[in-house]
Amino acid sequence: MEEVSSLPISASQRGKLISAGYTSISSLFSVSPSHLAQDLKISENEALEILRVASRRSGVDKIDQGRSRLIVNGAQRAWDMLNEEGSSIRITTSCSNLDDILGGGISCKEVTEIGGVPGIGKTQLGIQLAVNVQIPSDCGGLEGKAIYIDTEGSFMVERALQIAEACAEDIKEYNSLQTKDFHACQVNKEPKDFLDNIFLFRVCSYTEQIAVVNYLEKFISEHKDIKVVIVDSITFHFRQDFEDMALRTRLLGGLAFKLMKLAKKFSLAVVLLNQVATKYSEGSFRLTLALGDSWSHASTNRIILYWNGDERYAYIDKSPYMRSASAPYAVTRKGIRNSTSSKYKRVKLM
Repeated sequence: MEEVSSLPISASQRGKLISAGYTSISSLFSVSPSHLAQDLKISENEALEILRVASRRSGVDKIDQGRSRLIVNGAQRAWDMLNEEGSSIRITTSCSNLDDILGGGISCKEVTEIGGVPGIGKTQLGIQLAVNVQIPSDCGGLEGKAIYIDTEGSFMVERALQIAEACAEDIKEYNSLQTKDFHACQVNKEPKDFLDNIFLFRVCSYTEQIAVVNYLEKFISEHKDIKVVIVDSITFHFRQDFEDMALRTRLLGGLAFKLMKLAKKFSLAVVLLNQVATKYSEGSFRLTLALGDSWSHASTNRIILYWNGDERYAYIDKSPYMRSASAPYAVTRKGIRNSTSSKYKRVKLM
């Protein structure tokens, strides 16, 4: 997807486009000259010329008697899609109960949103996935690397080292249990090896967050073994003093589109950690994931973490192929593990 920074227009115009949330050329396809002029605080003639330049650059005839014509390339067979879903690779969460309701773990080629109240274990799960994606293929893992985008300053390298140490121990234990009839894992990873393969981006504003996501395609192209991108959290900078809700919606929509494209193009998992908000519905207040109803469509799967008494539970709130279900999990010194409760329950969609 081409960025507006590549358009042959003035630097001032490019800056205004990006500031107004138009970061990709495709984001200009559905906007009128008058609307664009209002957003950028420029004349309609200047806005019209920007749209013409964008149309020529993208090969799309945007201005055609007021109608848009989009060129659609290719189609995918439904049968092929079904086979792809059946053979999709997944990242284990290190909690077998949670893996069970997820069909084996967090799926690649998809965007998974995980949200919950503070202290429920979102960052712990994010770090666990950044470590587990590196499990060698001989041990049933992806043998990949991780990108961790930290927007809150919550990534703890000491905690990552603890989880890495536990994962390295699990690999050694796996090797020791293999019999002559089974191949042992040929790769023995040290804890520092796990940390070497986690690329951390610390962002301090929503503009930095957008810039990093825009840069990811280039970065992943240069590191083709990246198998998971974790954003912790997608929410933080978009809840701080953001008065223009229309701009926020456009910016978040652009981020979601780019992350979905990355997941498909590079066959990797995108995991978005989210905060909670209070929503008034049917005469009462209840907790819901932040960023509003429109944001709920930005992910393929949505998992809500919650407390049930003193026990942590994960609930599949949305998935195109997994049944709605909940499972207990625990946050231990070694990371995410099964809770002391050995059973999990199916729940109906409300």
